[in-house]
Amino acid sequence: MEQLSARINSLPVSETLAMAAKARELKNQGIDIIGLSLGEPDFNTPEFIKDAAIQAVQDNWNSYSPVDGYADLKVAICQKFKRDNGLEYQPSQVVVSTGAKQSIANVCMVLLDPGDEVLLPAPYWVSYSAIATLAEAKSIIIPSSIETDFKITPEQLEAAITPKTKLVMFNSPNNPSGTIYTEAEYRALGKVLEKYPDIYILSDEIYEHINYGTAHFSIAALPELYDRTITVNGVAKAFAMTGWRIGYIGAPDWIAKACNKMQGQITSGANCIAQRATIAALEAPVSNIQYMIDEFAKRRMMIIELLSAIPGFKMNQPQGAFYVFPDISYYFGKTIQGKTITSASDFSMFLLEEAHVATVTGEAFGNNACIRISYAASVENIQEAVKRISKALA
Repeated sequence: MEQLSARINSLPVSETLAMAAKARELKNQGIDIIGLSLGEPDFNTPEFIKDAAIQAVQDNWNSYSPVDGYADLKVAICQKFKRDNGLEYQPSQVVVSTGAKQSIANVCMVLLDPGDEVLLPAPYWVSYSAIATLAEAKSIIIPSSIETDFKITPEQLEAAITPKTKLVMFNSPNNPSGTIYTEAEYRALGKVLEKYPDIYILSDEIYEHINYGTAHFSIAALPELYDRTITVNGVAKAFAMTGWRIGYIGAPDWIAKACNKMQGQITSGANCIAQRATIAALEAPVSNIQYMIDEFAKRRMMIIELLSAIPGFKMNQPQGAFYVFPDISYYFGKTIQGKTITSASDFSMFLLEEAHVATVTGEAFGNNACIRISYAASVENIQEAVKRISKALA
C-alpha cells in the first residue's frame, strides 16, 4: 500500500517541467515537436566561463565546498551587487545554493510557519506557490492582466495584506510575462510595505540583465526596506548556465545564517567546479553577454509581430526576460478541430497535440487567460512554430 506523506501529496507537479516531459514523450514517438515551453537560453555557455571551469578541474577543485559558498565567490557576488544594483552586502550576508530555486526554498523554509500568508503578485513563477505550500504557508494571489501590463497597484497590495502576511515575492523582469517594474513603481509599492514592518520581501532578479531598455531596480535599494529584503539571483539565464545550478542570495545576516543552517542539512555546498566558473561569470563586464541580449531583443520583436497577426492573440510589449504571455481567452468556448477550449490549459494542450508546439498554460502562473511562450529558441523554430499555431487555429 502506498503511503506517501501529506506534504508530497499537497505539492503540485511543476507545469513547465511536465509540459517539457510531454513534449519529449511525443518526440520519442517520432513526432516533430517544437519546444517553446522551457525558460532556457539556446546559447552555449560563453567560452571564458567554460575555460574557468576547465582550469578549476585541472587545479583540483574537487573537495566539499563550504555550505554557503567559497569565500572568493561570495566576495565576487558582493562586488556584483554593488556594481549592478547599488547594494552593499557583506560576504556574511551571501549564501550560494544549487540554483536560485533552492535559494528561494531556503528563504521560505526559514521564514514561514504553518498558517503564514505569502503574497504572490500574479503572474508569478510556478514554483513560488509550490514552495510556499511545502513550507505550510498559504499563497494569496494578487491578480493582474494584460491591460495593466501584468503589474499590480499599491492599492491591490495593501488590500491583500492581513495580520498573517509574512512574505511578499516580487519577480522583475517577470517570468512568465516579461514585465519590468520601474523604480517609481517599486517605490510606490515600497511605501505600502514600509507601514508593515513584519512583512519580508523576496526579490527574484534572475532575469535582470535580460532587459530591453527599462533600467533594472532592486527593492533592497530602498533604505527603509533593505533590512527585510532578500535579493535572489543566479547565473542560469543571463550567462546561459542553466545546468550549472548556481543561485545566491543577499539578505540580512540572521536570514543568511538560517539559510546556511537549512542548506547544511539538505544539500551542503553547491558544486565546486560550477562555483569557480561563476566567479569568472560575475567578475566579467556585463558587456561580455550583450550579444545574447541583442539576439533575444530581435526575437522578441519578431515573435510579437508574428503572434499579433493571429486572430485572438492579445499581445503586450514585454520589457525583459525571454517570454511572451499572450491573452488567448478569445478562444474560450470555441470548438476547433473537434476540441472544445474552456481554459488556457486546454489551449496549451491543443497546440501541443494539433500544432506540435509546446507552450505552458498560464494557470501554472496564476493567470487563466494566457499562455507562456518562450522565445529562447532559434529564429527558424520560432517562425515555424507560429506558422503551425496559425494553421492549427485556422
